[in-house]
Amino acid sequence: MIKQPISSLSSESKTKAAGLLFWVLFIFCVGAVGCSNERPSKGNAITFCSESNPAFFNPQLDTSSTTADASAHQIYDRLLEFNPDNGRIEPGLASSWLVSQDGLTYTFQLRRKVAFHSTEYFLPTRSFNADDVIFSIDRWRDPKHPYHEVNGGNYPYFESLRLDQTIKNVRRVNGYRVEITLFKRDSSFLANLATDFAVIMSKEYADQLTKIGSPSRLDTHPIGTGPYKFVAYRQNQYIRYLRHAEYFLPTSGAEHLIFDITPQSSLRMAKLITGECDAVAFPSQSDLEEIEKRESLSLLEKPGLNIGFWAFNTSKAPFDNPKVRQALVLAVDKTSILDAIYRGQATRAKSLVPSASWAYQNDARELGYNPVRARELLNEAGVPFNFTMDVWAMPVERAYNPNAMKMARLLKNYLNEVGITLNIISYDWNIFRENLKLGVHDSVLIGWNADNGDPDNFYRPLLTCDAIPSGTNRAMWCNEEYDNIIQQALLIDDFEERKALYHQANQLLFEYMPLMPIAHAYQYQAVRSDIDSMKINPFGGIRFDDVERKQ
Repeated sequence: MIKQPISSLSSESKTKAAGLLFWVLFIFCVGAVGCSNERPSKGNAITFCSESNPAFFNPQLDTSSTTADASAHQIYDRLLEFNPDNGRIEPGLASSWLVSQDGLTYTFQLRRKVAFHSTEYFLPTRSFNADDVIFSIDRWRDPKHPYHEVNGGNYPYFESLRLDQTIKNVRRVNGYRVEITLFKRDSSFLANLATDFAVIMSKEYADQLTKIGSPSRLDTHPIGTGPYKFVAYRQNQYIRYLRHAEYFLPTSGAEHLIFDITPQSSLRMAKLITGECDAVAFPSQSDLEEIEKRESLSLLEKPGLNIGFWAFNTSKAPFDNPKVRQALVLAVDKTSILDAIYRGQATRAKSLVPSASWAYQNDARELGYNPVRARELLNEAGVPFNFTMDVWAMPVERAYNPNAMKMARLLKNYLNEVGITLNIISYDWNIFRENLKLGVHDSVLIGWNADNGDPDNFYRPLLTCDAIPSGTNRAMWCNEEYDNIIQQALLIDDFEERKALYHQANQLLFEYMPLMPIAHAYQYQAVRSDIDSMKINPFGGIRFDDVERKQ
């Protein structure tokens, strides 16, 4: 229930008024300074230097890693989880599951006595059950669901995979058993339920918010079952969390968790060195050697399940012409880009998936550096000398592209040699992503971090027709033959058969060139040496449930 600041209420109108008064006071408190300027003592707190503000505290609504870091594994749990060490799917809020012989029905047995967060703005009266699972899935898959349109009605990850068209029904068998029926087989379905985006929310909390007329707070003042509960957020400054004492799994994380929002990489590094931050997001390439030199710091490293690329907006002329896109790729020396931007901390991308994927194709075809041929193709396509185009460069650092602005300047020099003038454009990160979704860009330097180990997590959200409205298909590319290949792969369980189909898809991408694959980067995490159990999660958001300070 919503916690009431008034001890005795005699009518429905008083109840509603009190609820609204509470929210006003709460919002003032959180929006100002989280009710306190005091920082927790260093011994019982972990401070993480984050690079940006989350769009929401609900990863269902946003594919940004910033949102995932701030919410996916701190506040929420999923039915299933990925083991970050071996990539296997393991029980989460579901203790076990069964799949029917035809692959169309999935039955999940749910854990009992899993507590939702008790906070200053919500006190649950029951534990997690089947109703929460149905609410959380139906919210994004059913346009008629009362919460579907709340906070925009966009669910980019699920929309890019058309999971709403995959799921036929979500049914409550009993309070702790849920049955999900599919229209067609989907070999990636369990993996998708284990991604950062498939979080389980509280239906009881949502119902209470509806009663007081504040449904939007579901995604800004979150309630989950995760290891940490939300305390306060101040834009461009901090997010504060408190350990969930009733968490259903054993954890050893600190009592307090603080996200110190620090966009500038050099300032994050300075805070790490001085001990103001215990870990930092996206250490810059130039700082890696310095981190390794310092005894007070540790550098974690892992091959990345990611792809950095240059995508062309194929919905706009002249980028709707494959010859133009091929010419742009031929005009750029990818080897020099790798040397200048990644400094040996990435492998050359030949296709969408990295070598860590079972679908990797070592002999995938790629275009080499050939500016003479590039100009010939531009002439054939009718693109005049001194043609002007834009490239959008991310304003934030990501493992898959640690310095998009520098990369854009390199592209500008190369394209100038073939008679193309390149304008470099950037915005605030959230505005940048919103404008990209509108499709007004000519091209963009961006990338993708895998949410699970299945290759479908690259091929479908990045380039299928269905991924265009969701905003994950930055090339705005729609090809029926490609889509049919990707759909065929979902109907097959055999890895070798699926691999052959993905290799067919690679050939199509080479011929049509909707994007230029650039790099698969290593992932790094910089931490203070006195911090224990910090790990790189190759499948998404950062985790702090077992991160603690050494005694």
